[in-house]
Amino acid sequence: MSVAENQSTTLAPEIGELRPHIWPTTATQGTDGVLSIGGVPATEIAERHGTPAFVFDESDFRMRCAAFRKAFHDFDVYYASKAFLTRTSARLAEEAGLGLDVCTEGELAYAAAVGFPAERVLMHGNNKSAAELAAALEYGVGRIVVDSREELDRLEILAPSFPGTRKPRVLLRVTVGVRADTHAHIATAHEDQKFGFSLVSGEAEDAVRRVVRSDLLELRGLHSHIGSQIFGTAGFEAAAKRLLGLRAHLMQTGVDLPELNLGGGFGIAYTSEDQPTPVEDMADILRTVVAKECATLGVPVPRLAIEPGRAIAGPSGVTLYRVGTVKRREGIRTFVAVDGGMSDNVRTALYDADYSVQLAGRVSGADPTLIRVVGKHCDAGDVVVRDGYLPADIRAGDLLAVPGTGAYCRSLAHNYNQIPRPPVIAVADGQSREIVRRETAEDLMRLDVG
Repeated sequence: MSVAENQSTTLAPEIGELRPHIWPTTATQGTDGVLSIGGVPATEIAERHGTPAFVFDESDFRMRCAAFRKAFHDFDVYYASKAFLTRTSARLAEEAGLGLDVCTEGELAYAAAVGFPAERVLMHGNNKSAAELAAALEYGVGRIVVDSREELDRLEILAPSFPGTRKPRVLLRVTVGVRADTHAHIATAHEDQKFGFSLVSGEAEDAVRRVVRSDLLELRGLHSHIGSQIFGTAGFEAAAKRLLGLRAHLMQTGVDLPELNLGGGFGIAYTSEDQPTPVEDMADILRTVVAKECATLGVPVPRLAIEPGRAIAGPSGVTLYRVGTVKRREGIRTFVAVDGGMSDNVRTALYDADYSVQLAGRVSGADPTLIRVVGKHCDAGDVVVRDGYLPADIRAGDLLAVPGTGAYCRSLAHNYNQIPRPPVIAVADGQSREIVRRETAEDLMRLDVG
């Protein structure tokens, strides 16, 4: 049986059909086949701004920020900026009442650029340099999530250099021994990985007691992050129970731990088969699990926090591409090469990620055919959409749209083959504007000082 024959035809959507849970909430497709996002036709975006282009739906992003703020009304909600960070996205998160989770001095610089309230900034990172910690202390970030003994050393050395500020408020990241049901590269709470203080070895308890003894640091609580692109709640529940068990044990010895940060990792739909847990349900489940476990342990409920990133930014982004070549391999599939590729979306190569694809600039009555959307890079792994369906009359010049690219596409973009990175085009209320301009060859050469 051929590869094409082996593919289930039930996976092929109706041509022109938009699956609502995959696309931004403002996405529509007219009878002429033209996709619109934020009231702006994709054909207009492509003509005005070129392709490839990251399209950022401001209204969708705002809506998802508000949904998390409402569902987790009794939590601190930090937007995980590593998913997608521009000055615009940072401002929108701030306006929605969210905090900002940053991992590096570069991400912190974006917070500073928009005047993000320092108290609502949380500093992450598994290997923060002294310079990054100094920048965090100078900005006055609300929380620093400490990941190692060496980081505690650096903070205690640096803290006296900022005598006019309060003690650094820290959370300790705990590796709770939970393996999330996700790709190995984005599972972050089992023992065999780089993050946090180990719970099972006693390292986490030792770190807590060290901070309690310190005159230079203020311990606020514990933190855990089990991974990314997680659909169910079982991993979060297991992590919460283990963290709460450690917290109860420490509280019995007189240690005050008023805060518990459960991290992020909430999954989104990339294809019609993906079924993430609704935000409201996730909030209710986590809230209930923590309350019940605290009641069982006989300890007060801590102030809770979460760090959604992908779940806010992911569905808000769509990438537009122009088809350059089409190669039909009889009995296998059709290869559709576009003007971008792994330099603007490395997730397919890195995580074996799945994506959907849609013809965005015209209507077609042709039957669906099995395709693979590939890029223009000199690498056989340069794949954008591994398995999808497009009309059999797909041809050079067609405009394609790939949804779900708002998270970890722009932020993981690179310049392999010295290809400049695409722009970010914000759309809202029928208008488009460039918020991150397209790179040029001159931009690349500017850094080459040899």
